[in-house]
Amino acid sequence: MNSPFNFTHRIATEADLPAITRLMQLSIEENMKEFLTAAEIEANKESMGVDQTLIDDGTYFVIEADNGGEAIMVGCGGWGKRRTLYGGNHTTGRDDSLSDPATEPARIRAMYTHPEWTRQGIGTLLLDLGENAARDAGFKTIELGSTVPGYPLYLARGYVEVARDTKVAANGQENTIIKMEKAL
Repeated sequence: MNSPFNFTHRIATEADLPAITRLMQLSIEENMKEFLTAAEIEANKESMGVDQTLIDDGTYFVIEADNGGEAIMVGCGGWGKRRTLYGGNHTTGRDDSLSDPATEPARIRAMYTHPEWTRQGIGTLLLDLGENAARDAGFKTIELGSTVPGYPLYLARGYVEVARDTKVAANGQENTIIKMEKAL
């Protein structure tokens, strides 16, 4: 997809965390409405959010657009070299040990787009950045844990569904994570 906007990207820093958190919350609340009920969106929050290891590892990107000479954050996302497939700092069942690039996949992680900037190529840019970085780090495959709203993008970008995991959230609603993979 070609976008009429010139986006820039950079590695996220600790100083970006408040803005990343705001962007994630806004993206979750607004971008999922087309696919999920309010209760289902709340359930999805249990498996979404900031993952400090991505910031610490330097594998998380910020996408910015020029707004009258000021750079504004319009997207964020990255890739992981750890075994955790999805989730924020608060998500249970994490495995933050490092993956072996020779035998294990890298992971696309925590992709979010500002609601006013959807369908502009930000998701595609984030996937390209993450896939290229993982390939450069020696990984041969990459996987991700998709939400229902993210599924069409990943499918269009060549990811193949390998499993679905549905958990019941604290509010009693189901939260579906679709595990997808792709050769690099």
